[in-house]
Amino acid sequence: MKLYTRRGDAGETDLFGGARVPKDHLRVEAYGAVDELNAALGVAAAATGHADLRALASELQSQLFALGAQLAAPDAERRAKSALPGPRDEHVTRLEREIDRFEAELPPLRRFVLPGGTPGAAALHLARTVCRRAERRAVALGREEAVDPVAIRFLNRLSDLLFVLARLENRRAGLPDVEWPGTL
Repeated sequence: MKLYTRRGDAGETDLFGGARVPKDHLRVEAYGAVDELNAALGVAAAATGHADLRALASELQSQLFALGAQLAAPDAERRAKSALPGPRDEHVTRLEREIDRFEAELPPLRRFVLPGGTPGAAALHLARTVCRRAERRAVALGREEAVDPVAIRFLNRLSDLLFVLARLENRRAGLPDVEWPGTL
């Protein structure tokens, strides 16, 4: 089987289940943003020098792949029967536990933090912003079609975790947070 099919040359793509939609359809935007997040998380994992963060990133990438598959399936019954179920409440709870665990290594926030620091921290900040976009795309899709609310909570919590991990990456490298000098 060849990698290219030429089926997308007219600006349409297949969803999980066979339906065809324009490549700028809200559903394609949502799972495309999750795919982009998955790649950004891979870059962040490659940039960190910490095995525990790489292992966590690998787990998260698998969950993001399943979430992308869930978002690519417009049929709720097909999603429910899928071999790749999307995130569940226990995944959100796990993200919260990881946030709490890693935040314990960090000083309290006193100001807004600018993205930057080590290459790993910068990559994690970038992954965080891509995660926020994926969340916005999933919310937009949810206004038009059914989206599992756990998927939205998962993306929301994941962006928080990525923020904490970016701060942690800098902390472990001995760098302080890059604080925004302004005041609100």
